[in-house]
Parts: sequence; structure tokens; C-alpha cells
Amino acid sequence: MRATFLPFSIPTLGEEEINEVVDSLKSGWITTGPKVKRFEESFKKYVGATYAVPLSSATAGLHLVMLALGLKPGDEVITTPMTFAATVSMIVQGGGTPVLADIEPGTLNIDLQAMRRKITPRTRALVPVHFAGQPCDMDGIFALAREFNLAVIEDAAHAIGTEYKGARIGSQESTSVFSFHPIKNITTGEGGMVATTDERLAEEISLMKFHGMNKEAWKRYEASGTPNYDIVMPGFKYNMMDLQAALGIHQLDKLDGFIEMRTLLAHFYNEAFRDVPELVTPKPVPYEHRHAWHLYTPLIRIEKLSIDRDAFMAQLKGENIGTGLHFKAIHHHPYYRDTLGIAPGSLPNADYASERILSLPLFPLMTLDDARDVVAAVKTVIARNRR
Repeated sequence: MRATFLPFSIPTLGEEEINEVVDSLKSGWITTGPKVKRFEESFKKYVGATYAVPLSSATAGLHLVMLALGLKPGDEVITTPMTFAATVSMIVQGGGTPVLADIEPGTLNIDLQAMRRKITPRTRALVPVHFAGQPCDMDGIFALAREFNLAVIEDAAHAIGTEYKGARIGSQESTSVFSFHPIKNITTGEGGMVATTDERLAEEISLMKFHGMNKEAWKRYEASGTPNYDIVMPGFKYNMMDLQAALGIHQLDKLDGFIEMRTLLAHFYNEAFRDVPELVTPKPVPYEHRHAWHLYTPLIRIEKLSIDRDAFMAQLKGENIGTGLHFKAIHHHPYYRDTLGIAPGSLPNADYASERILSLPLFPLMTLDDARDVVAAVKTVIARNRR
């Protein structure tokens, strides 16, 4: 057994981030200010976005984008069941009805043909989730959107640094919502960003994020500003702070290196588990891409073991290995099971994955020795519980 506990994830923060936060504290600008603008501009340049709006979270971004779509009662938005609840909850909070399409069994991304079968005259938007940092089939999704005149909102919470056929997620003719939660590939503590090619949408969510005010606080209180302002719509308090952006400025500079280490560790896992029949390792998509490896999510073939997935995770904890659960399928949660009325067995690939998936430790501060400890612990638990 490993001597010390290995967490599922630890954010990779250096002296640059710490010094930048201290500089913000000393400057007096701790809420939205010049560092948020600096981070926004760096982010736009990195992903190739036309417009970018920094926010307090990706959940806030999804909420505002759904509101900007002007969803009306009965309007449907198609997404995947294998995602965090925020994806679906913000469709509901935005006034729409979530419709779940099944996933591909290997990549766990949304299945294009399953998505097509869910389209009705009430469908307004498609929301693919780039699961674990691997891009969905965006050519196919854009083709569906053009055919049925639908909006495309990419849930890119896992996908900062992900590339699809040479283009970074966030640079295409769509709207993408990114997360900077502490377990993501870069972090601002909490935080998010909306990247879009739609100028109207960018302007609307920029207004909604800060009370519907036509001037943000830092623009009113800087030397060249004026304290006067107008409220032009009812809004929210979803702005990012300079204290958050201070982290993001330097995290973004390090992102490619973070992805290189995540990729090294993920490939090590794939090779180490290649001949373990009790595991199904993540499968690559068949088109050109860069996987950001936000998560490493094998499936446990519980039919070959005497324990279920939750017990498997508990035994890994007993071996001093932390794990995560990404994700229990949305329609397996009580609220959505009761409200969506999805017939049992109608999403078989998501059902299968939901009962078997777990996330193994994967973060840039890990070493290959740490990864070897994970592999040894997984194999120990399998051997102990093999049928």
C-alpha cells in the first residue's frame, strides 16, 4: 500500500500566481479590474476567440447563454446525460426543457445519430460536452445545427486547450463555456469564461453578468471614469474578480505544459491497463484532435468482480488512492429521474457507463511513481475481488 494519501486532484499553483494575487491585494483592485481584462485578452488570444466574457463560474456562463437564447416554455435543448448537473440545470433555469441523447460507448461523448433522433420542431439548441477534454464530432454537430437551424453551445468545462482538427475549442462558429474550477486544467479558484463569435450574445451576457449595468465598477472608479451609470436590463452578480484573474493570467501561460504532463500520465495508464480485462480504458475519437486530459475515466467491468463501483472506489481509498466520480448520469439523479420521465433502458450506453465509471488521479504535480502506485492499487483491488 502507498504510504501517503494521493488525492484525486491538486491545483498546480506556483510563486507567479501567489505574487500576482499579493500584487492585487496591495493594489486595491480586488474585484473586477484591470487583471480581469488582461486575463480576458490572453484567453482570447490563446483559444482564438472573437469575443470572451469572464465570469464567476462556468455555471454562470451556461445560465446567461441560455437566457440570451430567449428560451420559451416548451423549447427543447439537447445535451448528454454524462455531464455535471450544471449543464442540464442551467437549461432548466434558462427556461428550456432538457432532452438527453445517448453517448458513444468508447469516448463517452454525445452520439451524433442519437442527437439527430432527438430533434423535434421544438428543438432550439444543441449542447455537446467535450467529455474529459476530448472533442465531440463538431463537423457533424454543426451540420445538424445548419440543417435544423439550431444554436450550438459547447460545454467546454473540460476543454481548455482541447483541439478539434487543428482548431482550439472556443475558436469556432459557436459559443463555448469554459470552467476554471480548482480541478480543471487551469484554475482561478472559481471562475469561467464564455467564448463566442456572436457579438450580440457577448454584449448581452456582459450586461447580464453585472446587474444589467452599462458600466462595470472598475470603469466607474478608475481615474478616467465617472461614477454615473444606467441599468439597462435586470441582471445578476456573475462577474470575475481580479483576485481570480491573477491566478488565471499565469495558469494560462503554463497550460500547454500542464496538458503535456496530463497526456504523459494518461498514456502511462492506458499502457499499464492494456491487458486488464476488468477495465475499459478511454477510447480516442477517430479524427484529428488534441485531448486535454482533464480526467482519466476508465470503466470498471463490475460483472467480472464481486463488488460494485462504489465499493471499488472505497477500497482504492483504503489503498491511499483518491478517486472522483465523473459522472453519475443525469437521469440517475432523483430530480431529473422524476422530472424528465426518461424510460428505463432508453439511454443504454449512459446507463452502462454511469454504473461503472470512476476518475483516477490525474494532475500535473503527479509523478510517474505516483501513477505506478495508482496502477498497483487498482490491480490489487481487482485481484482481491475477481469473480
